[in-house]
Amino acid sequence: MTVISTEKNPEALSLTLVAEFDAGVERVWQLFEDPRQLERWWGPPTYPATFYKHDFVPGGKASYFMTGPEGDRAHGWWEFTGIDAPRRLEFDDGFADSDGNPTGEFGVSHATVTLEALGDRTRMTMLSIFESEEQLQQMMQMGMEEGLKEAVGQIDGILAEHANA
Repeated sequence: MTVISTEKNPEALSLTLVAEFDAGVERVWQLFEDPRQLERWWGPPTYPATFYKHDFVPGGKASYFMTGPEGDRAHGWWEFTGIDAPRRLEFDDGFADSDGNPTGEFGVSHATVTLEALGDRTRMTMLSIFESEEQLQQMMQMGMEEGLKEAVGQIDGILAEHANA
C-alpha cells in the first residue's frame, strides 16, 4: 500500500495523508498536471472522477464530477492558488453544482500537496485545511479520509503502467 499514514488534527483543522511511490518526483507530478491521469485516481474506485475543466496555472480552475455506483454524480471544483512544479501544488477545493459553479455547501478546504525526492522514490504529503472543526467532522463522516486513502492507493498501478511502457 502506498499510503504510509493519515492524521486528523482537530486543533489544526487538518487532515494529512503521506504516501510514497516507486517513481521520481517529475513522474508523480504528472498525475496532477495531466487531467486524464488525475481522473484515473482522484476519487475512490467506486466513485471515479471525470475532469471536464483543468486550467493548471495559478488562478486557474478545475471542474470535475465523481460518478457513484448508482450513476449519481457529486460535482467539485478546484482553484489553483499556487503551483511550483514539480514540488508543490496548492488549491482551494469545494462542492459544485452540475455546471461546475461552487455551491458553498460544506464550505471550502485548502489543499497543499508537496512532493519530496527520496532517492528514486517520491514522498507525497497532502495536507487539507478546513474552515472549522464542524466542517472537518462533516468531511470525515462523509468518508473523506477512507476515500482519499483508496484514491491514492490506485496511483501505484498507474505508475507501474508507465514504468513498463
